[in-house]
Amino acid sequence: MERHQVAVYLGALATGALVGLAAPGAGPGLEHAINPVLAALLYVTFLQVPAARLLRSLRAGRFLAAALAVNFVVVPAVVAAMFAFLPDEQAVRMGVLLVLLTPCVDYVIVFSGLAGGSNHRLLAATPLLLIAQLVLLPGYLYLFLGSDLADVVEAGPFAEAFAFLIALPLALAWLTQAWAARRRTGRQAADAVGTAMVPLMAATLATVVASQVPKLDDGDSLGDVARVVPFYVLFLAVMAVAGLAVARLFRLDAPDGRAIVFTGATRNSLVVLPLALALPDRLAAASVVVVAQTLVEVVGMVVYVRAVPRLLPDPAP
Repeated sequence: MERHQVAVYLGALATGALVGLAAPGAGPGLEHAINPVLAALLYVTFLQVPAARLLRSLRAGRFLAAALAVNFVVVPAVVAAMFAFLPDEQAVRMGVLLVLLTPCVDYVIVFSGLAGGSNHRLLAATPLLLIAQLVLLPGYLYLFLGSDLADVVEAGPFAEAFAFLIALPLALAWLTQAWAARRRTGRQAADAVGTAMVPLMAATLATVVASQVPKLDDGDSLGDVARVVPFYVLFLAVMAVAGLAVARLFRLDAPDGRAIVFTGATRNSLVVLPLALALPDRLAAASVVVVAQTLVEVVGMVVYVRAVPRLLPDPAP
């Protein structure tokens, strides 16, 4: 499964779409399953970041500075340039902002590794990127939406997402690491859980798509998706160039530079989807807009895996 991860993920997306079309009544129930499978996925992701390595990664100054710059300076600037051209519907704009302003923390590690990027450094930087985006996202939303933000966003879902999707999986992962360091059974358990990364990612993608596809029966929702797809494609194209520029600005080697390109381009649709689902009913289209980004991005990553090594070739023989 690890050798054929891209095919597995595309198959999961297709399976989710078929389930959503064949059994639209299951959508609400599947929505409730999103948070548990996502929390399990992030637990497995964090389990592969030893606490000691995380502390060492914080000393990788240039790489971390580049990751923070591309995600929290360059990306907001790109989104700001696109914002004026987005459809006027508040739900569509909210969905686009939620997904594009938050960097990915899960399958970016996989795709970066497939392209020869420093996925171990991205993995170690994951908790920092998660915390930074949740701290900065409300401020960015206020900058884009102004006083309208208070009418559509409540602090409760954000706090719940942080506790359930970040703090709890991270704490459990570090407890598991401590157990593995002291007991042979702990090491065996950690190794066994680590093999679940690809199946959990596939399950998460399938669950998300199956729960949201029924909403496309509404002609307006389908139109919302159609209107934002070109923006998502444009974002991927622009961020390939922008990520390359940031990598060169910070004088990173080829593997680190490739990782920066990937972290700038991939977005955190799976983690922000619960936030979109928690919005008022009049903004229900936001969740469909978020899922649309996932579909575009997974296909885009197939292109990135082949293109990024050519943009940043490794000079080593």
